[in-house]
Amino acid sequence: MKKIFQMNLNLNKREKIAVTGAAVFLSFFVIIQLILVPVFEKRDNLRKQVIERNDNLLDMKILRSEYFTMKEKLKSSQQGLNKRAADFTLFSFLDRLAGDTGLKDHIAYMKPSTSVKEDSGLKISRVELKLQEVTMKDLTSYLFKVETSENMVIVKRLSITKTGKNSGLVSVVLQVETFES
Repeated sequence: MKKIFQMNLNLNKREKIAVTGAAVFLSFFVIIQLILVPVFEKRDNLRKQVIERNDNLLDMKILRSEYFTMKEKLKSSQQGLNKRAADFTLFSFLDRLAGDTGLKDHIAYMKPSTSVKEDSGLKISRVELKLQEVTMKDLTSYLFKVETSENMVIVKRLSITKTGKNSGLVSVVLQVETFES
């Protein structure tokens, strides 16, 4: 058995050094390739995973913050809807404001409509209103009262057209919306 492991090589000193050097180099190469390289690759992969998970954690914190902000806005909106008079209608509200601001005689038409928002199931009340030959001062007063009312009403779309060359009057088409409870 000893003869199997003993090799009687007739090598000179220089050849023995070369073979020993090659064996040492080969041993280091094998150790590096089989042990060290996988360890460093694993370490790099773990670092990448830590970075990805930290990014995911940051995204989750941002989404959490957005969720709570939206939840507070929803609560505030629900309170606003609950404060509104039970017999509130957008059409009558806009008509009353037009009377208060002196624009009732300038109304060309008011077209009410309702729709249901598909993603939330909320009912939206909408009125398209056309005002003809109004001053910018009267228009801004009317828009201010619409937007600042406690009835949670917003102007969704607004189109202003100048009427006449030097009259200073405008015609306006606006679309006003609110949620119904």
